[in-house]
Amino acid sequence: MARKSIFSAALVPYRAIHPGLAAGLGVLVWLLVIGLWMWLTYGGRVPEMFLPNPGKVLNTAGKLVADGTLFEHTLASAQVVLIGFVLSSVVAVPLGLYMGTYRAVQAALDPLVNFIRYLPVTSFVPLFILWIGIGLEQRVSVIIFGTFFQQLVMIADAARSVPRDLVNAAYTLGTTRNQTVRHIVFPASLPAVLDVLRVTVGWAWTYLVVAELVAAKSGLGYISLKAMRGFQVDIIFLAIAMIGLLGLCTDQLFRLLRRFAAPWAN
Repeated sequence: MARKSIFSAALVPYRAIHPGLAAGLGVLVWLLVIGLWMWLTYGGRVPEMFLPNPGKVLNTAGKLVADGTLFEHTLASAQVVLIGFVLSSVVAVPLGLYMGTYRAVQAALDPLVNFIRYLPVTSFVPLFILWIGIGLEQRVSVIIFGTFFQQLVMIADAARSVPRDLVNAAYTLGTTRNQTVRHIVFPASLPAVLDVLRVTVGWAWTYLVVAELVAAKSGLGYISLKAMRGFQVDIIFLAIAMIGLLGLCTDQLFRLLRRFAAPWAN
């Protein structure tokens, strides 16, 4: 009966499920994906030049780990993403909160922000090279441009979603406007802001390859482009897997941060 109730609870919308069941479902999906990959490659159903088998990718990973190449390029990519994301967030979080709180700030910035956020990041790479040059600054600029304006819009929406009852209650208790914003609006927006940062750090990892495809000498995007020229599909798969793994790690860090920083919203 207990086992039956665990599985039946999983079919109820929004109800929490047993941690063991959650972990088991996640592992099952991964096993199905890897199984399909093995079925396609080891069975010869897809040529190796298009889809390498898992063993070859693992062997390549072992070689690059042994000579330090994988660590070097992973560190270079992590540096680009983290610097760009932190610089973007430091400005976007307070500015986005003020956009969502004060209609005057929103009226001033909305037209420009909503125009720029639809511009393709790839089209600005040549301009960044002309303006900034070739180096870390150019790659960081791509990450900032790709995430900053999206963060502004989403964080402003988070601030606008704060219940007006909280603000009115604060005014009733005699708080000033600035105190209400600092002590009511900003803390109430914290869970949603952390969710925005969690989502946009994922976007930062997706812009990494764009940042490193041109004029880069290190990074996972760089070795992907270099491997493409030599038809080394196993290295491309390895670079993609590393980006996914790093993105998953940052995603889990933001999950933990939200759990400890805003326990009331979990």
